[in-house]
Amino acid sequence: MTVASSSSKIIYVDNAATTRLDDDALALMFDLQRNFFANPSSAYKLSRPLKKILRESREKIAACINAEPQEIIFTSGGTESDNWAIKSVVLANFSERPNIITSAVEHKAILNSCAAMENLGCAVTKLPVDKFGAVNPNDLQKRILPQTKIISVMLANNEVGTIQPIKSLVETVHTAEKIFHTDAVQAVGHIPIDVKTLGIDMLSASAHKFNGPKGVGFLYVRDGLKILPYIDGGAQEFSRRAGTENVPAIAAMALALEKNCQDINQTAEKLSAYAKILLDCLQSNGVDFTLNGGKNRLPGHLSLSFKDCDGESLMHRLDLKNIFVSTGSACNSQQTKISHVLQALKVPQDYIRGTIRITFGKENSCDDAKTIGNHLVKILQPCQNQ
Repeated sequence: MTVASSSSKIIYVDNAATTRLDDDALALMFDLQRNFFANPSSAYKLSRPLKKILRESREKIAACINAEPQEIIFTSGGTESDNWAIKSVVLANFSERPNIITSAVEHKAILNSCAAMENLGCAVTKLPVDKFGAVNPNDLQKRILPQTKIISVMLANNEVGTIQPIKSLVETVHTAEKIFHTDAVQAVGHIPIDVKTLGIDMLSASAHKFNGPKGVGFLYVRDGLKILPYIDGGAQEFSRRAGTENVPAIAAMALALEKNCQDINQTAEKLSAYAKILLDCLQSNGVDFTLNGGKNRLPGHLSLSFKDCDGESLMHRLDLKNIFVSTGSACNSQQTKISHVLQALKVPQDYIRGTIRITFGKENSCDDAKTIGNHLVKILQPCQNQ
């Protein structure tokens, strides 16, 4: 995304952290906040438009992932959805030493939820990944136990963009008659997702990753799957999550997702083209780097590790040029230790500390990619030629 500021143009390429709120979604939120203020749970006619908006928003979101409307439950975002999925399934079926299976490259929302369950007596199995960050279904099959309650593997990785072989993993899980959840926060709105074809039991999503507002998301729960309520109180969200619904944010989320899904293939082509421009620039100028995540990645998602460099220093030097990248997950920005994802991928030690993440969005351009590449070359060539 290129934005004109009072001083100079900025180039924002940290869309895996968050995306710019869609203009139409923003306008819809403002209109609903100002003019449709009734409580959707009230019985009088002032509430009827809000009930209709909630129903239509649920239908729009369901259509985007080929789910049924009643399978969509609104939440505050991906972290809540992940927590709910893991903890609810385990607590609803708690037995002596229950087991949870996940991967070594999951988001902290999953890993820390598993850790919380571990403190209650659960056993947690972390699956290894290959050098690209993918889980092998055969590894999963070997580790499923009779006491396994849920398997959670993310659809696409937030740090390196790797897309997991979800369909094969789900088939393995269902053969063992277990429940499969996927953290799809990075994937929803960016690659086509069909929950029926994939066979997913539960799926987490967050609106601000696909040009919706922050603080709202959803959890897909397959019809017939029993989960515990997340919040007790009223009968909202099919008596599974009490509390007055944030209708403006929900409606904006549904609109933003619908728009992204309508253009999903064209946007993917553009983002992939931007990534290629940047990679070609680095390669043609002899920059020494590795591309993490392999070929099966989210479009426009680049995790680059530069030899004998410091990723945080690179990020700050680009910041001075009004180019905004990250060193990894924004959720880990307060920590200086090496990413658990990069460690799981076994990125070489002379490259791992020189890692930055560049994630293009639909507001970016070819010129943005060229500008970033040229600045990286100017920064890196003197460093790597020493």
